[in-house]
Formats: sequence, C-alpha cells, structure tokens
Amino acid sequence: MKYLVASDIHGSAFYCKQLISVFEYEKPDKIILLGDLLYHGPRNDLPKEYDPKQVIEMLNNYKNKILCVRGNCDGEVDQMVLSFPIMADYAVLYTAGRNIYITHGHKFNLNSLPPLQRDDVILHGHTHIPAWQSFGDNNIYLNPGSVSIPKENSPHSYMIIEDELVMWKTIDGNTFHSMYLN
Repeated sequence: MKYLVASDIHGSAFYCKQLISVFEYEKPDKIILLGDLLYHGPRNDLPKEYDPKQVIEMLNNYKNKILCVRGNCDGEVDQMVLSFPIMADYAVLYTAGRNIYITHGHKFNLNSLPPLQRDDVILHGHTHIPAWQSFGDNNIYLNPGSVSIPKENSPHSYMIIEDELVMWKTIDGNTFHSMYLN
C-alpha cells in the first residue's frame, strides 16, 4: 500500500489544491490527514488563500480515500461539513511489520506517549516541523511537517509511506529525506 501523509492544512485553499495535485501525481491508495484541516488556530497567521469552504469541497471529493484524525483546531462543527470521519484522536495502521500509531500530536507525542510496544511508530503533525527520530524500544517518531504553515524554516511538505520506505517531500515533489522502517 502507498499512503500520502499530510498535516495542518489550516483552511488554505492554495495548499489544499497543491495537495490534491500531489495526490493525482503520486497516486497513493489512501490519504492520511493528521488533523487541523479547516481552521487556522489562534496562534497561526492566516495561511495563503484562507478559504475553509473551498477546502471542504476539495477534501469531500476524496472522502473515500481519506483516513483522518482530529487535530486541536478541529471540532464537531467541522465534522458536520466534512463527508469523512475526522473526530478520532488516533488510528492504528499496520505496515512494514510495524504498528503505526497515527495522531495529531497535541494529546499523544514524545512527551505523552500512547501505549506503544517495541518497534511501534508514532506518526503525528501539530508541530509543523518534519521529523524522524528513533527512541525507546526500537520505536520511531515521524512527522510530515505542514502543508500550509511550516515552522522553523522547514518546507511546505508531505510524506509518502510505501511498504517499508518513508519519504519526506516538498509540496513541489522534491524528496528531502527518506528512510526505511525496517
């Protein structure tokens, strides 16, 4: 299976359009969205072309391809307009012989771990900074960064997980880091 992983769209129609273009180019089986879809939040500036209604329409067109978890800026009012589930605090995906614990990052993160086992992966957004780090009992922390509001001079980015290979890419499709899960 091939997964396109993205986080923190924050209502940017501009970057959501780019993400849809990435989907059409990469042709993944599923899109994993790590939350903060529509609202920019009180700590972020308005992202480029802030238009949550347009983001709703674009994402709803891909409702059968999306696996999503709730971010700290997502709420029940957002679920009312989106045609795919967004209210789960986490999901677990099994690939490459590892459980991948998918969450936004505001509840579960390296400082507040979910109940991980040996070899498990925690995948979250929230920080807007791409990351890959080993920790614990052969565990791995992964973060795709942010599609629309990257921080700490990181690029507008997403991640591809295909079998054992994980690649971090700029929104333009250039790979800036890759690693194997096994």
